[in-house]
Amino acid sequence: MLPPDTRRSSDKAHIANHYIRASIGGALRQGADAKRLIAEADIPGHWLDSPDKLITERQLSELVKAAWRATNDEFMGLSPHICKRGVFSLAAELSQGANTLGGMLKQSARMYSALSDDLDIGLELEGSSQTPLVFFRLHLRHQGEDADHFLQEFIMLMWQRFASWLVGQQIPIASTVFGYSAPAHAREYRAMYLGELIYEQPCSGFYLHPRYLQLPIIRNAVELQAFLRDCPAVVLHRPVRDNSLQTRIRVLLQRHDLEQMPELDDISQLLAIAPRTLRRKLMHEGTSIRQIKENLRHDFALKLLASEHLSVQEVAEQSGFAEAAAFCRAFKRWTGQSPSQWRQARC
Repeated sequence: MLPPDTRRSSDKAHIANHYIRASIGGALRQGADAKRLIAEADIPGHWLDSPDKLITERQLSELVKAAWRATNDEFMGLSPHICKRGVFSLAAELSQGANTLGGMLKQSARMYSALSDDLDIGLELEGSSQTPLVFFRLHLRHQGEDADHFLQEFIMLMWQRFASWLVGQQIPIASTVFGYSAPAHAREYRAMYLGELIYEQPCSGFYLHPRYLQLPIIRNAVELQAFLRDCPAVVLHRPVRDNSLQTRIRVLLQRHDLEQMPELDDISQLLAIAPRTLRRKLMHEGTSIRQIKENLRHDFALKLLASEHLSVQEVAEQSGFAEAAAFCRAFKRWTGQSPSQWRQARC
């Protein structure tokens, strides 16, 4: 599981009151009792009409579970057709047969496409030759039952968080896009989603660089069952963002091929920070553009090398090295071992 965030507890109230009614709206249309549902989440009844009352991650998680029970529907009564409970668990279990993140996303898209007419899901290549991106489409075909966008929001969160958990690192999402205008509670999205937020698009989903599709699945069956038991709490948890300059630069660079990352002047222009100021601030943080790039290649190479289905040559190419020999020299500088020695030591 991703490292726990000790600065924000699941018992700290920081989630907008909007989500009380939004999460149980489908169940209410089916005749469920509102006060009974929120009582199951340990929320006082009068909070339904108290917009100033914030709720905790734990309470929202319990509301979702209450909606699941009331509707017997993983889509919580927020789409025209029922999605039987257990479908996501089945998709998650089948992901164990995929070697890579890309394989998992494609496999899950095929499964949901076969089972649900309400969710338009798929993986496609977009972007330019300089910044190629893949788009994971997660779009509700029918928005009428989901007027508050809660189901759309939950599905987007679920796949971003689950994908990152499967590969054991936070996947750098380039942008999260929505097939509707910014809602009244849009400021909540800043704490929920990664990357740039873009509204009024043809469909909802998120963009990432295609190299991350090569990341190996590292979770085993026992870990997966623990993840599923913790749902939806693990999906709804909001990690605190790291707003340091080096993190902002790292996120920017992750949108580019590792062998074609922008230089200092380009980064300065993109961040609207003078080159000298940028260099000085990074020095204050104990790093540099060169070191950030080196760390990106290092981290990505270790992830790929842990996967047995890729050769050292393939890892070198995907990590941004023109030659395997240059990669091997860099790898020995990073770890004190050759790639083959490092891989053998893990066996």
